[in-house]
Amino acid sequence: MTDTHGAARPDRLSIGLTSVDGVRVVTLRGEIDHTVRERFSEALLPDGDAGARTVVDLSEVTFMDSSGVNVLVAAHHEVSGAQGWLRIAGARDPVRRLLHLVALDQVIACHPTVEEALAA
Repeated sequence: MTDTHGAARPDRLSIGLTSVDGVRVVTLRGEIDHTVRERFSEALLPDGDAGARTVVDLSEVTFMDSSGVNVLVAAHHEVSGAQGWLRIAGARDPVRRLLHLVALDQVIACHPTVEEALAA
């Protein structure tokens, strides 16, 4: 299953959704800021599926502000409360620094690749 809501504006954010052995993989490309916050949130928790096991692939995200951090925190709390989990994979240096600065990497497991996140 693929969702390309951002296809008309690829410089902003595109969202791809796949499944690997029952784990949702949300692949993001572009920039995450307040203008895409709602779409990002909906991609992480479609139809209120709080029990989901999800890997968020940030390898093609070039920018993320506090809006993205807030969406990740909210999704983490929601899935954790329903025995699901959220993992981050492939964050580039600028995004990885942000995750470290706000200590989100201490709350949500961060992995260098999607494959490692799936195997954890």
